[in-house]
Amino acid sequence: MVVPHLTTTLPETLRRPVINTSAGPSAFVPFSEKLGMPLTKQPISILQINLGRHCNLACTHCHVEAGPKRTEELSPEICELLITAIDRFPQIETLDLTGGAPEMNYGFRPLVEAARSRGKAVIVRSNLTIYFVPGFEDLPEYFARHKLRVVASLPCYLKDNVDKQRGSGVYHDSIRALQWLNHLGYGRDPELILDLVYNPPVPIAPDEFRLPPQQASLERDYQAFLHEHFGIEFDRLLTITNLPVGRTQQFLQRRALNRPYLRFLAASYNPKTVADLMCRNELSVDYHGNVYDCDFNQMENVPARMVDGTPLTVAKLLELDDLDVIREVQTRPYCYGCTAGSGSSCGGALV
Repeated sequence: MVVPHLTTTLPETLRRPVINTSAGPSAFVPFSEKLGMPLTKQPISILQINLGRHCNLACTHCHVEAGPKRTEELSPEICELLITAIDRFPQIETLDLTGGAPEMNYGFRPLVEAARSRGKAVIVRSNLTIYFVPGFEDLPEYFARHKLRVVASLPCYLKDNVDKQRGSGVYHDSIRALQWLNHLGYGRDPELILDLVYNPPVPIAPDEFRLPPQQASLERDYQAFLHEHFGIEFDRLLTITNLPVGRTQQFLQRRALNRPYLRFLAASYNPKTVADLMCRNELSVDYHGNVYDCDFNQMENVPARMVDGTPLTVAKLLELDDLDVIREVQTRPYCYGCTAGSGSSCGGALV
């Protein structure tokens, strides 16, 4: 399949004016003070696991700082503890596997099969291009056989924008991968869910600070363009804000934009997003078995803590025989990214 070089002008949804970023340093209020009360944890229903940092791509916006040269990954011992947790705690409804490219790291298939055999939903956060790496060509069929929900990164539907963020040739392979998934029934069969993920370009100047466009409108633009040019169908578009964590943070710091970007996010705070923040009903686990409130806290080494301040691990949760031992979510300034505008989570916009 040949992917045409499309230079379509960006639609209005991607060219709307940004929110005012002129607020001075005094306008920035710590996130915990903005809330005015602790951010409480809800009963846990989602277990998100970062299987490792090995990936076939090294995207400019990756908060995990994953890449082909990273070797950190889950150990067999931690994998067994996680399978025990999946087996022991029926309240876990969804297993959310991320990375790196989760498919490249140890434990991916054992965890998938353990969760599916126990009736859990499984999400794989896929970069799509992994299907063309030798040794991973069977992944689309494996996903379909186990009815995994595929959440695939496609930060724009235009070639130049995708290749700029993710690397030359990524758009071409992503289109091929989406057509492959469609052929297997993804995006068409209600049991084979295919969602796409949009995130804005990382800004290089204050006048480029922006939140994701309105999710429903941008989803319609994606659907129309991808169907017209490639016959591609998908279920939902998830819009995610760039948080100043990992490579995004490093990029902003090199341009002295990190604090201004945080002020921009804080100025866009929407209290209506707080009730549905992803950190409230999920646990994020790293490849060492440490537990965090969310993936961003994991990358910033901010562990989840018990009431007495003890950091949590999977082993500790099994020892206590309880997933609900966290009372308060650990918050940091970058939490403004999840609460800005329409909100941002692993499931897209919140309001």
